Amino acid sequence: MADSKIRVGVFGAGGRMGATVCDAVMADPDLELVAAVDPACVGTVIHGISIVADPRAMADAGVQVAIDFTIAAASRTNLQWCALHGVHAVVGTTGFTDADIAGFRSVFSSSNCLIAANFAISAVLMMKFAEMASPWFETAEIIELHHDNKADAPSGTAIATANRMAVASGEWAPDPTTHEVIPGARGGKGPADIRVHSVRMRGMVAHQEVILGSAGQTLTIRQDSYDRVSFMPGVVLACKKIADLPGVTMGLEPALGF
Repeated sequence: MADSKIRVGVFGAGGRMGATVCDAVMADPDLELVAAVDPACVGTVIHGISIVADPRAMADAGVQVAIDFTIAAASRTNLQWCALHGVHAVVGTTGFTDADIAGFRSVFSSSNCLIAANFAISAVLMMKFAEMASPWFETAEIIELHHDNKADAPSGTAIATANRMAVASGEWAPDPTTHEVIPGARGGKGPADIRVHSVRMRGMVAHQEVILGSAGQTLTIRQDSYDRVSFMPGVVLACKKIADLPGVTMGLEPALGF
């Protein structure tokens, strides 16, 4: 793969994110877009490639890396196909269960799979910084803000952030709230009872704040993605690194070297 372009196929190629992924693949000199699959957009042409419904087009085109930004129900099937056909998978779909991940680990033996809640490198760093800061603070809350077409809450990034913070520190001050005038005003309890708040607002793309506090001081770590192109450097990097990351990798960090 190092001596020639990496042959890439895209699941969900007809959607807004899928189309952005196709653009990014086409723009990179080390990658080649050779297949596009999306049952909802059959017949549409993107960068000279006709979108089809059958993933066999990936095999026919000699795809080495398949990128999946779909929904969990579709992605489960797509990843099974990738594992069966020895195709590496780079996955931005969220909503997988622990059982799903265990299943992926059991089937990816002849190819590799990288699943990331967020491919924006700034978001990966935000999660890392929050994890590093957690042992030094007594309270913490997460506010994630997304566009009003996002159906799930909280976001996969918020859940991943809370999980990492909870592992870094299990000692958080208890919530002093005894009565919510409006039920749910304090958000949802995440790992280690870290409060997570979800905002869905027209005009936004993907944003998150982690607020940490102790006596006399607070630290706010904020990340903003104003456009879907913010995720593309991470996606492209994952395509180039996936062959060297055996089995199932969770998160973009190993591709970044930490």
